[in-house]
Amino acid sequence: MSIVLGYDESPGSRPALATAISLAARFGEPLVLVYGVEPPGGMGEEFQAHQRALTEIGRTAVAHAVEEAQAAGVATVVEVLSQKPAQALVEAAHRHDGRFIVVGTRGESPLRGAFLGSVSHKLLHLSDRPVLCVPVGGDEA
Repeated sequence: MSIVLGYDESPGSRPALATAISLAARFGEPLVLVYGVEPPGGMGEEFQAHQRALTEIGRTAVAHAVEEAQAAGVATVVEVLSQKPAQALVEAAHRHDGRFIVVGTRGESPLRGAFLGSVSHKLLHLSDRPVLCVPVGGDEA
């Protein structure tokens, strides 16, 4: 089993990282760091260049999280996927037998999150595994 974390260096993902590291250490399981981004439609050279750039941004974003997890003695797996974030997290959870999926929230109202299509809101509808939504703390915003 594993703990699956959606991570993108946003303010909401920082408290989620701390929570996921703590849980992975407590359960003695690896932390699967997932960065999912689907480039705008199309194929061809421009699409491929955009996809390569987004993949590099994803690898850079999770590098800090990997260092923090390893410093806490937690093994990590990195998944940078060319998929929408919620779908990437669901699929990574299946591949790595995720105990649950951890994501941060931006402190939006439920209505605003549903209207804008927040990842946490989508996960609650897509995932067949438990989803732990970690709110942004007062000092993190």
